[in-house]
Amino acid sequence: MIPEAREVHLSRKDRKVLEACCRSPVTLQRDLKRARIVLLAADGRSTRSIAKEVGVQPRIVSLWRHRYADHGLEGLQDKPRPGKQPIYTKTTDKRILKLLDKPPPQGFARWTGPLLAEALGDVDVQYVWRFLRSHKIDLVARKSWCESNDPNFTAKAADVVGLYVAPPAKAIVLCVDEKPSIQALERAQGYLKLPNGRALTGQSHDYKRHGTTTLFAALEVATGKIIATHSKRRRRVEFLDFMNSVTATFPNRKLHVILDNLNTHKKNEDWLKAHPNVQFHFTPTSAKKKVRQRRFKGRRITQL
Repeated sequence: MIPEAREVHLSRKDRKVLEACCRSPVTLQRDLKRARIVLLAADGRSTRSIAKEVGVQPRIVSLWRHRYADHGLEGLQDKPRPGKQPIYTKTTDKRILKLLDKPPPQGFARWTGPLLAEALGDVDVQYVWRFLRSHKIDLVARKSWCESNDPNFTAKAADVVGLYVAPPAKAIVLCVDEKPSIQALERAQGYLKLPNGRALTGQSHDYKRHGTTTLFAALEVATGKIIATHSKRRRRVEFLDFMNSVTATFPNRKLHVILDNLNTHKKNEDWLKAHPNVQFHFTPTSAKKKVRQRRFKGRRITQL
């Protein structure tokens, strides 16, 4: 049964707003229909005739006639809806995090999504996975850290960072490191013709071993240029030979060389006395040299 039609009286201001809404090309269809219903009702049209012209049910026309008559333009807006109550709340998230702090069940090395869901009892495994992904918690990846116990950590770190940020004037700042035990593998390369006539380029899976090699490299911080050489071994002799090559590349220049705490880098006082323009700076014990490692990637290596 359709309720009794309510009279609609429009003010000039409201009429302009509704007419502008009907003319606008970006008006939503639901808002357009509501505006037309109110405008037609204000012209004295019946509920059924409005419903037929707008293309809606008579009860819909009656609803918006009453809403506008009671609340004005605000009545044409949708009322807030509470929606469905979430099954899992922040309390559930805290339970998952609390459970991760505990050791996994006996017989398992680590927690998994199904194990967490089973231990919680009332949480679906799919929600457990969604929660872990949203908090970037990886149950499989192994994470580690390293804490430096160097008593002079602050002084050494400030010295190295200072060389990067504000290098001495008319001096060269170099980062020197080595990569040992690089396998020297020989693989067959060329073209492989397939039965269908296509040709592929690549290398064979089989290879021939030629021992190992050690890469010594020095990065010039200011320009990004890398000087490198290979050696069969990584001893003090090979390190100092490489440093001789580096000093020869920068004659009569003051060199500040950043090194890690490898034993072959230390106790070289005799060599430093013979090269007064070279000064060694050591990183703190167990400190990461991420800046130097990133700078080595993608750079052109100059062979001496």
